[in-house]
Amino acid sequence: MAMSDVCIELLEEWVFCRWCPASDALASLTQAQISFIQSLPKAELHAHLNGCIPISELQKMAREYSESGSSSLSSASVLEGIEKLQSGIVLDQISDFFGLFSAIYALTSNPESLRRATRALRSTPRETSEMSRMDYVRAVLEEVERYPKSRAALIVSLDRRMADEVVSECVQVAVRLKEEGRRVVGVDLCGDPQAGDMDTLAEHFATAKRGGLTVENSVKETLKLLSYAPDRLGHATFLDEAAKSLVREAKMPIEMCLSSNLLCKTVSSLAEHHIRYYLRHDHPIAICTDDTLPFRTSLLGEYALLLAAPPLGLGLSENEVRRIAAMGMNARFGKQSSSP
Repeated sequence: MAMSDVCIELLEEWVFCRWCPASDALASLTQAQISFIQSLPKAELHAHLNGCIPISELQKMAREYSESGSSSLSSASVLEGIEKLQSGIVLDQISDFFGLFSAIYALTSNPESLRRATRALRSTPRETSEMSRMDYVRAVLEEVERYPKSRAALIVSLDRRMADEVVSECVQVAVRLKEEGRRVVGVDLCGDPQAGDMDTLAEHFATAKRGGLTVENSVKETLKLLSYAPDRLGHATFLDEAAKSLVREAKMPIEMCLSSNLLCKTVSSLAEHHIRYYLRHDHPIAICTDDTLPFRTSLLGEYALLLAAPPLGLGLSENEVRRIAAMGMNARFGKQSSSP
């Protein structure tokens, strides 16, 4: 089968993945189908900074980390973590995923390393011995703002595992930078769905809204949080019927991360994925990657999952895929509408 140079490059990057749904789907497409996906205007709305650093860059950073003698995490532990990410993740449940990032956090613990790593749309501010949370966000913004406003902006992520005072600080940082005219467009909720106090988190979302930030909820949304009218939803995997009804009535766009859901086992198969439910109900969605490194995917690969024939993909028509891409463009924070 003829494949584009981009496709071949992606497959080589994924060679260590034990199961790569996007890779399998992409390999099944014709050259014409790949060219069609490449030609579509697409928006990546759900990609985490520390999960999207290329493995080659991480290996280079790990060598420098070892030479620096840093003590935040042993060099052996850093190398072990990177080898695990390179060999391909195997998860029994979603909670297993959140322990994969210790090595990456150690490598991105100062402003300079963050500037090198920044390629994504959202990140959770961290405080280290070398930088405050404000320093963290400013460093990320320095790279984000090198690109046109229509191409890149930052969403500040609030991790469910954060202490209340840390969540408050992150919201204050985001609001202050927004007021300064920096390219912070919103806040989102991420992390282990079993953690966090929903009442307290909802109060912080209300503060962010009052500060002019758009709000997005991720993973295990609740009616309490949905009542604060988030502007987008990430994953929307665990919604009950009451929550689904509220989301559909409000037409809240949903960020769909197909490979992530399959590999984290939040859905049993592509055939059972909730994207089908929302497509049937003509609900706005955006196709996203979540974390390109551990899930060995790309936006091209995620769109391949839409177009590829079952069981490798959903088997949608080109017109359906084109319309989904337009939905993603229209769901951007601070955008101008894109016509289907």
